[in-house]
Amino acid sequence: MDNFENFSASDKAEAAELQRMIAIEQQKAQFQAQVHTFTDVCWDKCVDSPGSKLDYRTETCLVSCVERFIDTTLTITNRFTQMVQKGAH
Repeated sequence: MDNFENFSASDKAEAAELQRMIAIEQQKAQFQAQVHTFTDVCWDKCVDSPGSKLDYRTETCLVSCVERFIDTTLTITNRFTQMVQKGAH
């Protein structure tokens, strides 16, 4: 859908805005999928039996698990970005 030469200027602007909005929604969906994934992983790892309140050990485990998951995701993303940038040069 990058071929806009037959569109009027306003159609091109609308198409570009639509593409931007779609990209934003895709990013939101990816973020929500990641949150769902680490919620599942960390819940299974840290919560023995759900109760009305989290105990200190469970809360600490959940926080550590999520932080590790985020750190790992950022490290992988940054490494991938570096590899792509090196490949582009």
